[in-house]
Amino acid sequence: MATELLFRDDAYLRDCAATVIGVNEQGGIVLDRTVFYANSGGQPGDRGVLVSDSGAEIALATAVYTDALKTEIAHVPADPVAVALSPGEPVRLAIDWDLRHARMRMHTALHLLSAILPYPVTGGSVHESDSRLDFDIPEAGLDKDAITAKLAEMVAADAAVTARWITDAELEANPGLVKTMSVKPPMGSGRVRLIEIAGLDLQPCGGTHVRRTGEIGAVRVSTIEKKGKQNRRVRIVFA
Repeated sequence: MATELLFRDDAYLRDCAATVIGVNEQGGIVLDRTVFYANSGGQPGDRGVLVSDSGAEIALATAVYTDALKTEIAHVPADPVAVALSPGEPVRLAIDWDLRHARMRMHTALHLLSAILPYPVTGGSVHESDSRLDFDIPEAGLDKDAITAKLAEMVAADAAVTARWITDAELEANPGLVKTMSVKPPMGSGRVRLIEIAGLDLQPCGGTHVRRTGEIGAVRVSTIEKKGKQNRRVRIVFA
């Protein structure tokens, strides 16, 4: 049974009511709906808490997809041994909002970084204090201060960040929308989510983002590393 992914429509939802579908063999709690982002695309799954119908609190360490099409999510308890939930039981979920919001800001900043450096992206990761993108760049010549200055301009522009959906066929007809070489947008469900930063960037992405670039705050390039003949790793941190 598919999980209703509330975070895809509103990344600012912090909690929700849900119903237990079951507990899988790995101890993951599957619910009919969730505000928890599941680990994918270089962004870790959310942490938080589940409160059972009896009032018992279960700390959740992360959330993961259980299927290739990313339609069902399992919530992974920090202590699986303590889980005692029955199918059909009502529960409440709450994410660690400070952690989620920091990752939303970082993820949106990485979109800006990919717009500044228009090269194929070979990898990346989103974290709450620092994040990175790896680029397929034949020559180095990257200037930390220059990239930081461009990031500051884009953040200061306070551009709107919006999401919309296109069909799998539309994405296949516009392959240039996909910047990542190692992580492909999930296809097969019939539609793909696009994230647009007005006037700055447009690409498929299932992650969580802030509503305007001004919400990112000050960020800077901390390091640029050579990871191979044509691979440059650019790390950003909150300034």
